[in-house]
Formats: sequence, structure tokens, C-alpha cells
Amino acid sequence: MSANPFSFKLLKTDGMARRGEIETPHGIVSTPAFMPVGTQATVKAMYPGQVRETGADVVLGNTYHLMLRPTAERVARLGGLHTFMNWPHTILTDSGGFQVMSLAQLRKLDEDGVRFQSHIDGAKYHLTPERSVEIQGLLGSDIQMQLDECIKLPSPREEVERAMELSLHWAERSRAQFETMGGPAKGQGLYGIVQGGDVPDLRVRSAEELSKMPFEGYSVGGLAVGEPQDVMLRMLDITTPVMPVDKPRYLMGVGTPDDLLESVKRGIDQFDCVMPTRAGRHGLAYTRFGKVNLKNARHMDDPRPLDAETECPASSVYSRAYLHHLVRAGEGLAAMLLTWNNLAYYQSLMKGMRDAIETGTFDDFYQKTKSDWARGDIAAL
Repeated sequence: MSANPFSFKLLKTDGMARRGEIETPHGIVSTPAFMPVGTQATVKAMYPGQVRETGADVVLGNTYHLMLRPTAERVARLGGLHTFMNWPHTILTDSGGFQVMSLAQLRKLDEDGVRFQSHIDGAKYHLTPERSVEIQGLLGSDIQMQLDECIKLPSPREEVERAMELSLHWAERSRAQFETMGGPAKGQGLYGIVQGGDVPDLRVRSAEELSKMPFEGYSVGGLAVGEPQDVMLRMLDITTPVMPVDKPRYLMGVGTPDDLLESVKRGIDQFDCVMPTRAGRHGLAYTRFGKVNLKNARHMDDPRPLDAETECPASSVYSRAYLHHLVRAGEGLAAMLLTWNNLAYYQSLMKGMRDAIETGTFDDFYQKTKSDWARGDIAAL
């Protein structure tokens, strides 16, 4: 393995859609890629081997939660996050910034960083760009994120611009710390994060300024925070053309299957979202024919599986009647099977997009996928 194996190869394009590969110390990530969220060093209701079998090349770990419990220092002593969670493949960690803004108590933000109290026990912490990168280095993740400030939308332009400028300043500090910790020599990558809310010229300025910094990849942050989908897509339309062509592009915290399809069409390479796992724990299945709510009584006597044509056993072996029963009875197996189904469907969707880009048929795939969703689950009877 080379001294710096982190690399990105753009293999094929079809319109704005991109097919590529990210090489990290723990393997190849085929893009476009969906990254299951393993918040606390686990993808909820799934074994690591199952996650891998769905087609996932990479999972996401959460810096905020892991720094509080069990602590990054403990994970480092125990061999790093890959060993700790028995996932020998690529791991991306976020910076912790979003969770600080959304979960922490009594937070106070300034130019230096953010001070906050843990939502678990009220203990006080100080998260700076340097500390965030240090934590991610201790965890040993392959892809790390700069600390940024993510604000809710809509917000006044002045507030959006302030947060964007602060995030640019923190990007420089994050990069310096990443270099100090030897991240490049370890083959790790650090991504910058484009901010700017729903203000087009701020998005462009953020992307242009970040592009001048030597990041291994670039992310689009601050979307999927409550704004309508059309706003998110409009921001992608003006942002991705300004982002470096030869580096991976990551849309953070997104999203629904439709979000993924539309965003790949606009040049995005990586995604993460809790939606498929969270939905699975609440009785909702994603399929080729849209969403299926297993709480609904219409499934009570339905002997069909969710999708007989898929290779995932959770989708093709168990009847809807049984899944409905498990959901209504509150059985843990319901969450396990539906999460398995959902992650398998998401990965199948990503593979379908990769194959379509490879063969120059992305538009056809896009139209057929939309048509199947529009038909709905009833049409599959």
C-alpha cells in the first residue's frame, strides 16, 4: 500500500451524473455511494456483516456521540474504530458540529469553537476545529470532516453569511490540524464543507474559497435541514458546477430515495442519512414501488413478501402479514428485518445508478425508477 492511498478516480459521466471510485486504507468505495449511519459505532438493528452484504462499502460514525461515550481516547486504546466495531472497511466520521447545534444543552459558539453541555450527563465540553480533527484522528476514520457551523433554514442573509465565513475560517484550522496529525501520510482524507444556506451567491463563494484549500473531498452541508426539496436541488444546481471535478462530492444528511436520485443527477457522489434505519425501526419499508407502511391493517392477511425479486432475505422471504404482526407486537425482529430491507433497497438503488451511468443510460434509469415509484405498492399486487 502506498504512503498515501487516498485517491478518487472519475470513471464515467452521464450528463452531470458521475461514476467513480474512492480508494482509502480500508478499501474501495464505489460511487455514487450511500453510507449507512452507525451513530454510536453501530448501524442500529444490524450486524456489521449484514451491512456489508447489502453492498455498503463505507459506514458513518458520529464524532459527537463517540467523544461523549465511550470517548475517542478509549476507542484509540482499543485499536481504533474499525477494530472496535468490527468493520474492516472504510469509515467516514462527521465533525460533531451538527449534533452540538441540535442536541447539546447550553451551547455557546464563538470564533474559537463551541462550548456545550452533554445531553447525557451535563458534562461540559469545548469543541474546536482542532479538537474535532484530533478526535477523528483518534478514532482512525478514513474520511474525516472539518468542523463547521450548520444553521437552520430559513435564516436572515446576515446570519447565513456569518456562519459561512466562520465555517471557512474553521476549514483552514481543521486542515492545519489534519496535517499536524499526519492524516495525509496515513492515507486518510479530510473534506471541506460548503455552506451558504439557501443564498446562491454565498453557496458559490463558499465553494470557490474551499476549492482553493487542499482537501481530499468536498461536501455540501446545511441542506436537508427543513427546507423544501426544490430549494435543496436549486442549491445543488448552482453549487456542484463550482466544486472540483477531480474530487468526491458529498451531500450530508440526505435523504429519501428521490433525494438520492435527483442529487446524483446533479453530480453528487456520496450520501448519508438515518432515514432508512430509522424508518425500519418504525414499521416503514422502502421498496422499488415506493414506501410500505407495515403498521397498516391491509397487510394483516397478505402472504406476499415485500419484493420477491430481490436477493435480500428480509425482502423476499418473510410475508407482509408476518412483518405486520412483528411491527404491531413491538418485536425487535421487526426493526431488524425492515432495517435490513431498507438498507438493501438503498444499496440496490445506488448500484442501479452506478450501472446506468456506466452504460450511458442514466436518464432511462431515472425515468423508470420514477415511474415505478409513481405506480405505488398496490400496482405490485
